[in-house]
Amino acid sequence: MELPGPRPAGDRAGRERSSFSWKDYRDLIQTAHQQLSGPIVLVWDNLNTYLTAGMRRYIAERDWLTVYQLPPYAPALNPVEGIWSVLRRTTTANRAFADPDDMITAVRRGLRQLQYRPDVLDGCLTGTGLRRQPP
Repeated sequence: MELPGPRPAGDRAGRERSSFSWKDYRDLIQTAHQQLSGPIVLVWDNLNTYLTAGMRRYIAERDWLTVYQLPPYAPALNPVEGIWSVLRRTTTANRAFADPDDMITAVRRGLRQLQYRPDVLDGCLTGTGLRRQPP
C-alpha cells in the first residue's frame, strides 16, 4: 500500500500546492493505522493544518488515535530563554556591533563565560520548573 502525498491541487493563483492539507494528513494517519494495526499517538506543534475543524473532528471520532498538542511558544518552559536573557543583560547589553561577526564573537564569549557559572545555568533551569539530574 502506498502512502499518500500532497495532492496536486491549485491554489488561488493557479499554482500547484506543494504542502499537505488536513485531508492529506488524515489519509497518512489512516494508512499508517491500517498498516500498523494498532493505536497511534501523535505529538503535534501548532501548524494551522493540524488545527482545522475537519482534523479535530477526525481525531475525535477515532478511539485509536491520541494527539498531544504542544503549547504555543512558551518561553517560560524553555531554559534556553533564560540563557539568552542573561546574555542580553551582560555580554551584549548596551552595545552596538560593528557587523554580524562582532555580534557572534560577543555571544560566543558570553556562552563560554556561562560554562563556568553552573549557578547561573541552574537558575535558568529552575526558572522553568525543571531540575538538573546528577549523572
